[in-house]
Amino acid sequence: MDFETPHPRYTGSRSARAGFHLAVRLSLAFVGLLWAIQLTNWGLDLDVVPFGVRPRTLGGLAGVLFAPLVHAGFDHLVANTLPLAVASIAMLHLYPQSSRVVLPAIWLGPGIAVWLFARGGVHVGASGLIYGLAACVFTAGLVRRDRRAIAASLLVAFMYGASVWGVLPIQRGHSWETHLAAALIGLALAVILRHRDVVPKVRYDWENEGAVDLDHESRGPGPAEPTEPAAPDVARWIQDGGRLHAIAAPGSTEPPGSRTLH
Repeated sequence: MDFETPHPRYTGSRSARAGFHLAVRLSLAFVGLLWAIQLTNWGLDLDVVPFGVRPRTLGGLAGVLFAPLVHAGFDHLVANTLPLAVASIAMLHLYPQSSRVVLPAIWLGPGIAVWLFARGGVHVGASGLIYGLAACVFTAGLVRRDRRAIAASLLVAFMYGASVWGVLPIQRGHSWETHLAAALIGLALAVILRHRDVVPKVRYDWENEGAVDLDHESRGPGPAEPTEPAAPDVARWIQDGGRLHAIAAPGSTEPPGSRTLH
């Protein structure tokens, strides 16, 4: 697969730099909010259970809105901080128009899926956002052949450890249901929104050389299409009734519950 390169006039433009700075500010502000909430919970000794998703319970519906904001402990938040910052910056900077759809979907969608189908327990944390954003950015990079998106998502995967296994029920204490639902939502939206946020690409002259018209080849030989005469390389002039004819030399042609899960 050939990956396309965004045009440097776009990536170096004032609007692109402003978009990147905005993405950084918004992402760091959200991460800072998560830390402020965790510090408040720790300082006031608050229980996170009322804010988590508790499947098929009326009180657990509140977690659809609030579960991404609370964490089971500082170790949980520390593990999520850097991957969440990088994934959200990549999403907001590379695909700002798509972000308006992707962010609400991966915030609410996994919580609804967990409430409907997941096992019992209390599901909290922003890890669903990380899986959703990373899956969306990576898939969008493949579909659009965008090397920037693929590099960013691989960086998230590297920082998050063996994150691919988080979508399987093999780790105790982890909400694999949240991870799987978020990843599937991100993947689907990357395909659906593939025509948004299209950036100008660099295309070199040599990329057009050697192109073959497969439709023409499958039809076989047909009547020759009229073409403009090429300038002859060598010509011999023949006098014929007062008129001159330029005859090209041969070959002269042009090139072609109580448990907290996270």
